[in-house]
Amino acid sequence: MDNYLDINRKSWNAKVEPHLKSDFYFVDEFIKGRTSLNSIELNLLGDVRGKEILHLQCHFGQDSISLSRMGAKVTGIDLSEKAVEAAIELSQQCGTDTQFFVSDVYELPKILEREFDIVYTSYGTIGWLPDLDKWAEVVSHFLKPGGKFIFVEFHPFIWMYDDDFTHLKYSYFNEMPIVETAEGTYANQSADLVQDYVMWNHPTSEVLHSLLNQNLALKSFDEYNWSPYACFLHNDEFEKGKYRIPQLGSKCPHVFSLVAEKNAD
Repeated sequence: MDNYLDINRKSWNAKVEPHLKSDFYFVDEFIKGRTSLNSIELNLLGDVRGKEILHLQCHFGQDSISLSRMGAKVTGIDLSEKAVEAAIELSQQCGTDTQFFVSDVYELPKILEREFDIVYTSYGTIGWLPDLDKWAEVVSHFLKPGGKFIFVEFHPFIWMYDDDFTHLKYSYFNEMPIVETAEGTYANQSADLVQDYVMWNHPTSEVLHSLLNQNLALKSFDEYNWSPYACFLHNDEFEKGKYRIPQLGSKCPHVFSLVAEKNAD
């Protein structure tokens, strides 16, 4: 799929406006000070005051801005030009000095020459990337020695199912691109959108091996039988801000997180 970037860029450009207007992203509350960061990533991040953070695949920058509000010096990048335009405007409205750039993850080393204390990415990111070895190489490239990669993502187990979670539809393994057309968006399922997209499934082993092969030491790995987002067709809020897919309940992982540290040598 040589043209996957063009297909996905178009798809994400189209999502920006309905996402800005959706309850899912609570933009009005966010401007007034509400954080977009969830307990999982906040616990992993800890005190980020004075830290230089690179946020990969930042969409329109809410997490980047939230990290700036916590005292970090943050750079966010995203494939979508419209998302980055919205991120810059949102940062101005929030009064932060967060920086944003338009870039595909793989091309970022060609336009940015810095190292960071933390590289961060979360929720629905690696599925848009065909090659995790190249992804991990970029992560390592931008980390200072001793710097940390902090990653939270939906568990690959759930991406095997159809949208209604009634049967297994996709391979757990990265066998081929998934090329489909979707109506609406996870943030607003009734949005007047019909978009093509290209994605890849990545098993946990692929994630871990890609990072370990790039001079990164795994410091923690955790799995969670819930998600902080009601972003699927079926969602059960069993506690405030914690959701499960009813068909899967508490028996299956919904999200995983990891912290990896770049070796000094």
